[in-house]
Amino acid sequence: MPPKPPMSLSRRSLIAAGSVSFAGALGALFAGAGPGAGAGSRAGAEARKGAAASTSARTRTRTAAPVSRQGYGPLVADPAGLLDLPAGFAYRVLSRAGDPLPSGEGTVPGNFDGMAAFDAGQGRVRLVRNHENRTTAALRVPPVEGLTYDPHARGGCTLLDLDPAGRVTAERVALAGTAVNCAGGRTPWNTWLSCEETEDRAGTAGYTRDHGYVFEVDPADPRRSGAVPLTAMGRFAHEAVAVDPYSGVVYETEDAFVEPFGLFYRFLPARPLGGLGSLRAGGELEALRVPGLANLAVVDEPGSEFPVEWVPVPDPSAAGTPIRLQDFGPGGITHAQKLEGCYWGDGGVHFVSSYSRTLEGSPADHHGQVWFYDPLRARLRLDVVFGPAADIQLPGDSPDNICLAPDGGLMVCEDGGGAQYVFGVTPGGEVYPMARNAADIGKPGAPEWGEFAGVTFSPDARTMYVNAYTPGTTFAVTGPWQ
Repeated sequence: MPPKPPMSLSRRSLIAAGSVSFAGALGALFAGAGPGAGAGSRAGAEARKGAAASTSARTRTRTAAPVSRQGYGPLVADPAGLLDLPAGFAYRVLSRAGDPLPSGEGTVPGNFDGMAAFDAGQGRVRLVRNHENRTTAALRVPPVEGLTYDPHARGGCTLLDLDPAGRVTAERVALAGTAVNCAGGRTPWNTWLSCEETEDRAGTAGYTRDHGYVFEVDPADPRRSGAVPLTAMGRFAHEAVAVDPYSGVVYETEDAFVEPFGLFYRFLPARPLGGLGSLRAGGELEALRVPGLANLAVVDEPGSEFPVEWVPVPDPSAAGTPIRLQDFGPGGITHAQKLEGCYWGDGGVHFVSSYSRTLEGSPADHHGQVWFYDPLRARLRLDVVFGPAADIQLPGDSPDNICLAPDGGLMVCEDGGGAQYVFGVTPGGEVYPMARNAADIGKPGAPEWGEFAGVTFSPDARTMYVNAYTPGTTFAVTGPWQ
């Protein structure tokens, strides 16, 4: 999540101009969802669906269930001024930036970002958490021997061990010396892929090594994974990844918020589903091309579906030219502004374009999109367009980190202007506020609230973990989850 231009509270009034509501658009997201297997063909495309089918999809979207103002009920103001939740829910603060690390390695780093929860056995949970630190970060990830890639970089990951009662029993460094660790994703073999959202090279900003890579972290024993960049997966401003558990294909988003905007990638591993360290064996990196569509931002009808092609990346190392600027041949390549959250579910990969702004060079404006790629059919579908037609308070704008909820719906971290929420979305398409950041970090007369990040659930789906990016705080939320 790179810095965004400042936005006033009035931005919420702009959302009302959107023609498709978030809730209504979600009607198609879960319809007929089911597990799939394998990956789509590397190139080639199917003929588009007929006009009647497309019209049907749009009609279903517009007649989906209305936005619910209930969900788990209205949010209750937190007397402690940290996290507002519905009645019946409670939170525990697990970790705060600046506190001493129980491991004795230094202080808890700042800029809490992507996160995942792993089963540590006997009711215990292990959290792995990214820290999106640049060279200016005051609270760096402490360098630890054997876990540090570049001693001059301040980002990385930390681990939290929780006992069956949810209490922190250990907190330590898992990866250090990396840069701007934004999001990432878990693997089917229960490791974490941490993504560097930067393209800085050695000699830039004081770095001694090139950055812009994915790193694998073993939550069970970080020293088994070390600090090794997965160079074949490309060098670019990574945001998040999702792994197809059937084929082992890794999907990657590129968070480029200025022109030229980012690409959506897939990595074909030489050793698919090979376990810890297998991604170091290399593979092929490809980028998504939607024939005739240069930028995803111009699509505004949920249910719109397109055939796709996968084009080999000329130089994944970006030795001379950033990947998104490379020559992909006469058909070009398909771009999108701020490709962020990415996860596997429903037999395919969901990914987010956080927003698009014509003032920043995009061909169209939107307040957030959620796309779905079906690898079996090699088809791309727009499922969600953010921006309600009426209510300017829900569901917000600028979706970022996103995960599956216990009821089969979604949890969405908001990263826009004004108040910051975690929104829930039911499988039926109802949107409800799940949490609100109550910690005002602004100045007198100019309130400001930090974004949420890293939403994830415990293996038993009884606890939601989420980060306040700044001031860095990790929460565990319990209650009557459906």
